[in-house]
Amino acid sequence: MRIFHIHSGSVQELAELPTQMPAQGFVWIACARPAFQARLAEIQASLQALVGLQLVDLHVSDLLNAQLPSHYDYTSQYDLLVFRRLATAQGGGPEAEAGQPGDAASPLRRAGPPVLRRIDTSPVGFAVFDQLLLTVHPTDCAVRDAYAARLLAATPAPASEGRSSPVPGARRPTSPADLMLRVVNLMVDGYLDLRRELTRQLDHWQTELLKPRARYVNWSSLLEARLALHKLDEICEDQRTAVQDWIDALETWALPDTPAGLRELDLLKVRSRDVLEHIERVVHHVRRLEQSTETAVQMHFSVQSNRTNDIMRTLTALTAVFLPLNLIAGIFGMNFEFIPLIHKANGFWWAMGSMAFIAVALVLVFWRKRYLARTSR
Repeated sequence: MRIFHIHSGSVQELAELPTQMPAQGFVWIACARPAFQARLAEIQASLQALVGLQLVDLHVSDLLNAQLPSHYDYTSQYDLLVFRRLATAQGGGPEAEAGQPGDAASPLRRAGPPVLRRIDTSPVGFAVFDQLLLTVHPTDCAVRDAYAARLLAATPAPASEGRSSPVPGARRPTSPADLMLRVVNLMVDGYLDLRRELTRQLDHWQTELLKPRARYVNWSSLLEARLALHKLDEICEDQRTAVQDWIDALETWALPDTPAGLRELDLLKVRSRDVLEHIERVVHHVRRLEQSTETAVQMHFSVQSNRTNDIMRTLTALTAVFLPLNLIAGIFGMNFEFIPLIHKANGFWWAMGSMAFIAVALVLVFWRKRYLARTSR
């Protein structure tokens, strides 16, 4: 568990849960799901001391559920957002904590390229109070640690300028909701990175599928890719719905009385719409990849079908060439005593010449009609 006190002047990491709310800024309590379950009573008591209320039991169950899809819920005192992040490549996500099938252990069992194993997700829960943010992460949540390091590395902004320092990572969140959106935005960036990797992998498969003489196609990996893309589409749809519900809830917030408060609310709305736009980009790209994969498969079978048609057309033309030759050979092979040319010394050569002439004439005719020509590729 990591606890931070964030205010305009600095960011401090606390060693233990505070007993009272600081006069300035807000508190961020970030804990792993097993720690949240083990120290639930202590965390609930700390929430009671800091904000005067505790989490609802159903929301506690949601935060402990490692299989929960992305969704948004609220009470009159706090908002709850569950957002599924990409599991790490090591696969040490929520499966280890929950012991349930289909969690972090699934990347280890999944076949196919490593990029597909990353399309395993685990939920991160955000409980947003007025002056406190409680986040429940998987055990190995790199997003939390990365953003915590960014906060601790931030330098104070010059007081004379009245704005954040231009140093990357120095701009601090102004409220628990702002911090939640920044962390969610980092998670969405992980999906954008995965999108590029998936594009490269599928481009390689499409190139292999469209080779007309390709005799081996890794159909199991391709099937895994299609299933993974479909799963990613569903995940992103849930994410989009959750963020859209959050944006709708923002519209119902009471307008602050001060210009600074109004600006802060407007920035929250802008950042929320930015996160939603990033998710929609991922959804759009995933659907395009699905269509591209399906199109590549159909084109592969079309190429193979055309190749088969070329072969059958060539065989049919060759059969048509030898058919009259077989007819002539069959006629002269009859057991009749009187057959023209059969008792003449040059009869054999006349028959062979006729057969050769017919064969050459048919080959020329078929070649002119392109029955023996190879389809251009």
